[in-house]
Amino acid sequence: MAFAATLAPTRGVQLSSRGGSFGGQPNMQQLMKQAQQMQQQLADAQAELAQAEVTGSAGGGLVRATVSGAGELKALTIDPTAVDPDDVETLQDLVVAAVRDANRAVAELAAEKMGPVTGALGGGLGGLGIPGL
Repeated sequence: MAFAATLAPTRGVQLSSRGGSFGGQPNMQQLMKQAQQMQQQLADAQAELAQAEVTGSAGGGLVRATVSGAGELKALTIDPTAVDPDDVETLQDLVVAAVRDANRAVAELAAEKMGPVTGALGGGLGGLGIPGL
């Protein structure tokens, strides 16, 4: 059994590879410019976050923990009235709670600083105008 195919010439269809819009595709230069702007905004937000320090507290301020924007514990302050040699467990719990509070504050600060930039990404490159991503 033989197979034969005939290709009919196409009429009225022109394809261009010179930056023309085919199928509603986005302009590549515009996408690159947007990506560069977002990259700079992200770098600026990361630098600002790295310089930040936040303080969390527990026990009505008896224990305070200071954490950098990068999550590094920088300082721990314990009010002397919180020190009870007969109840070390409460002090330990207050320290843990203060550090958790500071880390929560760092997470909120990161969301505030990075959210506008990463939110534009739409969970991927969809925010750049690339269909289907």
